[in-house]
Amino acid sequence: MKLQDKVIIITGGAGGIGSGMAKAMVKEGGIVAIIDVNEEAGKSMELELQKVSPKSRFIKANLLDRENLPKIIEEVVAKFGKIDVLINNAHASRQANFEDITQEDIDFSFGTGFYPTFYLMKAAFPYLKETKGNIINFASSSGLLGQKTQTAYAAAKEAIRAISKVAANEWGEYGINVNIICPMASTPGVRTWAEEYPEMYQAALAQIPLGRWGDPENDIGPAAVFLASEDSKYITGQTIMVDGGQTQIR
Repeated sequence: MKLQDKVIIITGGAGGIGSGMAKAMVKEGGIVAIIDVNEEAGKSMELELQKVSPKSRFIKANLLDRENLPKIIEEVVAKFGKIDVLINNAHASRQANFEDITQEDIDFSFGTGFYPTFYLMKAAFPYLKETKGNIINFASSSGLLGQKTQTAYAAAKEAIRAISKVAANEWGEYGINVNIICPMASTPGVRTWAEEYPEMYQAALAQIPLGRWGDPENDIGPAAVFLASEDSKYITGQTIMVDGGQTQIR
């Protein structure tokens, strides 16, 4: 049980990659607080997690409500007394060609992805110092490769990678590890993208050496478990590609 009694926050935990990680982590003994704006999906996932980890909870929150982001951390600490792992997974974005991207699109991508990551890291910092905890942030090959139609998303993801590396350098002295996962997984968002841009989807699939899209629980989940566990205590500031080999950093 690699995560026995560790308290883990996962934003966007009611579905997709977030729910996959949550299910993988409770099986390793973790106590998971899933943060999501979707109350129906969140409560359903809470019930599923509690079959394995009775203390796990759903907390409803709108990550666009920037002023109240620290309250998420306060509520988790009030419920569980500590935080061991913060996973900033949630992110929503609109796709369009570069010349069609608007300020509203940029603000929405940064508002759901970058700013929640930034403010939750700041709010969690004092508690992670106490537990010598771990932060796992989510970026994307969209930013590394500059994928078409991903201007707003790629910009926010690369900003997340940048602050993750800064935090890794500054917070290492406190025993806090900060790492980044770039995933490739079949999620509702990816399936919507596939419907809207089928040629781009097939091209992306053809670039995956392992020949398939990842599974949120069985492929992304174990990588997140590793980065959340003591097994990764000598790894920080790293971007881990969990994408079937699609993006090979050199």
